[in-house]
Parts: sequence; C-alpha cells; structure tokens
Amino acid sequence: MDEIQSEELKVSLQDKIDKVLTEVGKVVVGQQYMVNRLLVGLFTNGHILLEGVPGLAKTLTINTLSKALALDFQRIQFTPDLLPADVIGTMIYNQKEGSFEVKRGPIFSNLILADEINRSPAKVQSALLEAMQEKQVTIGATTHKLEKPFLVLATQNPVEQEGTYPLPEAQVDRFMMKIYVGYLNKQEELEVMRRMSDMNFSPNVQPVLNKQDIIDIRNEINKININESLEKYIIELVFATRQPKDYGLKAEAEYIQFGASPRASINLSLAAKALAFMNRREYVLPEDIKEIAKDVLNHRVILNYEAEADGVKSSQIIETILQKVVIGK
Repeated sequence: MDEIQSEELKVSLQDKIDKVLTEVGKVVVGQQYMVNRLLVGLFTNGHILLEGVPGLAKTLTINTLSKALALDFQRIQFTPDLLPADVIGTMIYNQKEGSFEVKRGPIFSNLILADEINRSPAKVQSALLEAMQEKQVTIGATTHKLEKPFLVLATQNPVEQEGTYPLPEAQVDRFMMKIYVGYLNKQEELEVMRRMSDMNFSPNVQPVLNKQDIIDIRNEINKININESLEKYIIELVFATRQPKDYGLKAEAEYIQFGASPRASINLSLAAKALAFMNRREYVLPEDIKEIAKDVLNHRVILNYEAEADGVKSSQIIETILQKVVIGK
C-alpha cells in the first residue's frame, strides 16, 4: 500500500512540474531550455546564473516562474550605489524602545532575483556569499537562518563592460549552473511580437507548486539511482578539466588555467538525477550527464589569455572533453 501511495505521489509531482511549464508558457515564448534549468536548480537547491544580451526575457521568465510557485519572491536590482545593508538588512535604532533591532533585507525570501548582479561592486556581491553557501546571514552579532527553500537566480549582461564589476571566481563557483541565454527563432520572435503588441495581454499565471511539493520533489530526486560507472564517469569528466594532458587533450591543455572544482562533481550528479526525475525515469542515463555538463562546467573551467586571443570558449573545451572521455575508462 505504501509503495502504491509513493508511486502516486511521484506521478502527481511530475504532473505538477509539467503544469508549471504550461503556466510559464502562458507568458514566456520559447526559452524552454532556460525554464528547465531553473527548475533543475530549484529542485536540487542550486543557484543559477543567467547570462545573455538584453531583451531575452531573463527577468520576465524568473518573475513568471515565481508566480507558478507558491513561494516568497524578491527582486533586487543591482546598481553601482547598492550597499550590502540593502541586500541583507541592518540594525536600526528604535527610539520608542530605546534599543537596536534588526531590519531584515530582501534576502529573507525563498526566491531571490539578483538582476544584473555584475553592476554592483565586490562588497555587495560578497554579501550574497554567506547566504548562498551557508543559507544564513549575519546582521550585527546575530546569525539568522534563511527560509527553505532558498534560491538565488542571478542575471548578468555580457555586452556592456562599462560600469560593471566581474564576479569573483569564488562567487561564480557557488552557482550550480551558468546558463547562456540565446536568441529566439523567427517563429518564436513573431509570437512574442504579436503577444506584446496586444496591450490587453495579461495572462493569469496560477501557482502550482508549494513548499511541501518542492521538499517532496527533492526527496524523490534523492531516490534516483545513478550507478557506479556513471559516478566514475562524472569524476573522469571533472578530472579531464584539471589534467587534460592525461586524457590526450594536449591542445586544450594549452588554454586551461584552472579546472573545475569539487562542486562540479557534486552538481553534475545532482543535476543529472533531477533531469532523470523530470523525464519520469528512476535512473540516470549517460545522456543526462552529457546534457547538463556544459551548464555545470562552463563557468568552472577557467581559460588563460591564450584562449582569449585565439577566440577559444570554455564550451568548446567542454565539448571536446565530452567527446574524448568515455564511460568505463
């Protein structure tokens, strides 16, 4: 009986995920890839960094997704004059009580949209570090736990360099995935133009998943089977970024300055399990790992100046690694 109820719960959760995609689709045209990766991050407790030129619906997608989730949502617009206290909060003096009290910042929410995160200086960006890694913030002498789930979804614009502050590698590594958002195809852009040209266009996005659903989904993902050969395959992929010459990648070795951190191995396994669950499977396939590898690795493979001079991108290096490293090697 328990097994039947467990199976019913799993199917119900998977149906709700499909419904979330439908609700987001009421507003956002295309960008299924981005929405899929945002859900992977949500279900595995991993922060997501979105990078793309303006106008690709990065902010709109996150806003719409938040409406399909019965979670607290806050948007923080990062600007050069933003202060750490504007993010995490501060101590204020209560004249009536004659004492200091904590005024909580917008970080105290379930979903945080850090819009154009690279527009604020390092001091503000570092204010996110403790929250992202430890799921807590310190204001004054007191540490405050953040609510669960807690997820930072950040966007950055790669085009304008003036007035931007590149994220330190330590902070970038705390993002589970870095997603490059591309242009829509002609048919999708035509649909966007038609929708947005209608000034009465105002779809009603219904909340589908609540906090308990997300906890249940995380528990189900934890049950997904990944066999030992695939676990070792993940390790081989990550080690190929650190010691490329050992894998016959002599040309690529000339361009790699630093390989992926241990967080890459952990996140590859988690993300592959999430993909398997979302595809209604109880086990991970090699295709799951290959599908998610670029998103997990592309911001963790740090290239040198020679790569920049030769126009070599980290995605190209990762693609070659995926072709060279075989399962069971």
